[in-house]
Amino acid sequence: QVEVVESGGGLVQAGGSLRLSCTASGRRLSILSMAWYRQAPGKQRELVAAMTHGANKNYADVVKGRFTISRNNPWTAVYLQMNNLKPEDTGVYYCKAQSACWRDEYWGQGTQVTVSS
Repeated sequence: QVEVVESGGGLVQAGGSLRLSCTASGRRLSILSMAWYRQAPGKQRELVAAMTHGANKNYADVVKGRFTISRNNPWTAVYLQMNNLKPEDTGVYYCKAQSACWRDEYWGQGTQVTVSS
């Protein structure tokens, strides 16, 4: 059983910062990749940032230069530093972990980020 838990969401004014954390735990879990997605009301879930085991990082164009994804070592957690937040960054942020063994994907329950104008 793998558990993915996000934390760090909240309410912030435009231009402010938040740091999200996501931990993945499970017996013999070896992580291949982790990623942050978000879903705004009435919209589809979209990829925000992702990191692979080789430390390759990918960002959505709308967050490049403002958001930074990082990880701990050994890899059990991923973080998302969000700076210069905009109202359009509002949404529920979800973390996804992919195991190296069977490429299974595990999702967290999400954490709400609200940016006021």
